[in-house]
Amino acid sequence: MAKRIEKQLKSFRYNGEPIKVTLGTLVLTCLCILLLIVATFTQVTLNHPFIPTDVIPFLNQNPNDSQVIHHFTKTYRYIPQIPAVFFIVALLGRKFGIIAILGYITLGMFFPIFALGGGITYLFEYGFGYILAYIPAIFLTGTLLKIKTDFLRIVLMGLVGVLSIHLIGVLYMLFISTLRHAPMELVWGWISSQSGVQIFYDVFFTVLGIYLGRWTRRLLWIVMC
Repeated sequence: MAKRIEKQLKSFRYNGEPIKVTLGTLVLTCLCILLLIVATFTQVTLNHPFIPTDVIPFLNQNPNDSQVIHHFTKTYRYIPQIPAVFFIVALLGRKFGIIAILGYITLGMFFPIFALGGGITYLFEYGFGYILAYIPAIFLTGTLLKIKTDFLRIVLMGLVGVLSIHLIGVLYMLFISTLRHAPMELVWGWISSQSGVQIFYDVFFTVLGIYLGRWTRRLLWIVMC
């Protein structure tokens, strides 16, 4: 009796099995595309403490002073698109994750769902390389997620995945700037805004996104079973 119950419980346990092609899977993939569109136009204001370079003049001042608190507080407006990408791959896996990204890119060729619009001409936007980079990043991360993972490995996956997106994005940006004969001041300004301090936020929230995607996948596995 106990063995039979244990066997039944095991059938409801997620053990890394691949997602099958069903109507529910296709609906879930479409919802992930919608999630990516929403994340594209979502801006989160982050306030957190940080240590500025000119910390010494403030050491003798009152730490409760509003100007001191403001000086040691970093405000950053963050768009969580990259963490949404890694949430999707952790939820759907490599194959359906790539399908979701391809669906997002295809829709963007006809509708203004990218950050600066849409259409075929968006291929020549400086930031389009970051979107194209989602595909190899998902392939790499989705492959690694098939292996048994722990916290350090997930952090490493997030770091490698995020860096691959930014590297490809910067190279694409340099390619487009060469075609446009854009001044280097403009190019470095774009690189700084897209791949500067943004990388640190992307890595942090990507790790959270991977964990959230894996937990959601386990929950859906129980529901669908």
